[in-house]
Amino acid sequence: MKRVITYGTFDLLHYGHINLLRRARALGDYLIVALSTDEFNQKQKAKQSYFDYKTRELMLDAIRYVDLVIPEETWEQKPDDIKLYKVDIFVMGDDWEGRFDYLSEFCEVAYLPKTPEISSTMIRNDNLNTTAFESLKNSLSNSMDKQT
Repeated sequence: MKRVITYGTFDLLHYGHINLLRRARALGDYLIVALSTDEFNQKQKAKQSYFDYKTRELMLDAIRYVDLVIPEETWEQKPDDIKLYKVDIFVMGDDWEGRFDYLSEFCEVAYLPKTPEISSTMIRNDNLNTTAFESLKNSLSNSMDKQT
């Protein structure tokens, strides 16, 4: 059995995430997803997830390509995870290219192309822009109502 592992926050789950998980799973027979915990995101990555760990874990568990979800609590745990779960291939998006090459001493390392037209950051920014636009529109509307 060929085992594959990938890591991430998987916040605001979208079809780019699904594409990555599908392609990662196609490289082997069993896909492990190391999901960044809330504490790891806050302390090590300096970011806040929209959904908490349990919710993100439930979403990943529901995806047919994912066989196991484990917590990612530190940057340094990767070699231990690879050994513990007998991983054959470590996979990340190509925006991380070269940063995990040191893991090739433990398993094959692969960087898969990301889906360029979508990201969690884009979704957040679109939501902020939409919210800001709606707020401005409502403000202008209220201002016009007061003038009439």
